[in-house]
Amino acid sequence: MPAPVLPLVEIAPLLPERGALIGLDLGDKTIGVAVSDPDRRLATGVETIARKRFTDDATRLLALAAERRVAGLVLGLPLNMNGSEGPRAQSTRAFARNLAKLTELPIGLWDERLSTAAVERELIAADASRKSRKAVIDQHAAIFILQGALDRLLRGPA
Repeated sequence: MPAPVLPLVEIAPLLPERGALIGLDLGDKTIGVAVSDPDRRLATGVETIARKRFTDDATRLLALAAERRVAGLVLGLPLNMNGSEGPRAQSTRAFARNLAKLTELPIGLWDERLSTAAVERELIAADASRKSRKAVIDQHAAIFILQGALDRLLRGPA
């Protein structure tokens, strides 16, 4: 049975009390990956995956999930500023649906508006060169997405 793909707050009841989550920032060329601690308080970067074919990408993501014994996944959903969904959000939903066919781990979608822009500003403020920003931005965006999701989950039901 495919995994559920739901807004983040709707997967919360499906998650065990403890267990790490993986956060993903899906880009056209790369996937930034972050993971939380088992208590779901802190997100840290894991790696940036160079995108190939969906099958290769999914295999790597599910291998990371197994290695880290995660309880679920959080995908950044790139909504437009007005909250509507454009082509990138539709592509993310398609990726989530396809990934759900390969795992039973619940997949939560989390609004990632401005995550990459916020991370870019932080890296510029830290005086990171353009080259070093390019190397880490997707992973840092995944951290930003996952940390926002963790903070929301810690607040409990709305």
